[in-house]
Amino acid sequence: MPLITFVAHDGSSYEVQAAAGSSLMQVALANGIDGILGECGGSCSCATCHCYLAEADYGRVSAPGRTEREMLECVSEPQATSRLGCQVIVTGDMEGMVVHMPASQY
Repeated sequence: MPLITFVAHDGSSYEVQAAAGSSLMQVALANGIDGILGECGGSCSCATCHCYLAEADYGRVSAPGRTEREMLECVSEPQATSRLGCQVIVTGDMEGMVVHMPASQY
């Protein structure tokens, strides 16, 4: 289980062990991490699990699909490393990954 760090907009951070096969959204919700809402439950239809991957980590995950790219066009403050947490599946090689959360999901 890789250790992943979630960093809130205010700089506070939370290190959690993430089960392989879970999405970043599921990991955040299961660990009570504020900033990831996941209102649609992970169906890639609300973008309330928007997050930023550290630049070094962005290439460690699969590229976003068409639906995710379209949803990312609607998020507040998109960045080059924006992803929807529901679409990033944890693998064993994500040890040390850093996930930043935006100031707002709306």
